[in-house]
Amino acid sequence: MNIHLQRDLEHLQRRILALASSVEQAVGRAIRALFERDAELARSLMEGEAAIDLEETLIEEECLKILALHQPVAGDLRRVAAILKINTDLERMADLASNIAERVSELNQGPPVPIPSGFQVMADLTNSMVGDSLDAFVKLDLELAKRVCRLDDEVDRHNREIIAQVIKYMKKSAENVEPGLNLFSVSRQLERIADHATNIAEDVVYLISGEIIRHHPEALEAGNVK
Repeated sequence: MNIHLQRDLEHLQRRILALASSVEQAVGRAIRALFERDAELARSLMEGEAAIDLEETLIEEECLKILALHQPVAGDLRRVAAILKINTDLERMADLASNIAERVSELNQGPPVPIPSGFQVMADLTNSMVGDSLDAFVKLDLELAKRVCRLDDEVDRHNREIIAQVIKYMKKSAENVEPGLNLFSVSRQLERIADHATNIAEDVVYLISGEIIRHHPEALEAGNVK
């Protein structure tokens, strides 16, 4: 491998891992702000979004520079392509975490609102998927990446159940509509964060095996991805 390409890839890897760490922390803080009704934590989370947006742009520029200058092939090309896609998913996860923080701020302006049963389970599962997808990327762990992909359906199920509970809550009183819509939004944001974690896991599978498994759930079965 060209020594300059190796140097640039290592630098790119460090930057994407640093961004991943920041985003993972943002998701965890958004969830904590929700359950602890922590307005200050929510505010600081929203203020930190701009720094993540900037870093995402810089990483994308670095990926394009590597592609233009070094024209990598095979595994090196897959790595740059995967990082480009993971970079985008990380930035979107950070946006969703910020959206949750905004909903938390609005919820905190009124009286305490009952959090639907299952919300904590869904939040914990989503948070776990984020962490595991990033661990799979760092460790190039194919089985862990596939496990994250399989968990997406479970998060979707929790999301449907929570939304059904929120709708029942809103029907009880007109005063429940606004806080109910905020809870509806938080559940939807968590579900979308899980979707992006799944995207990252699918990119890890591509990075390791060269196979694109998106839209092909049968590829997650044992032995179907080499």
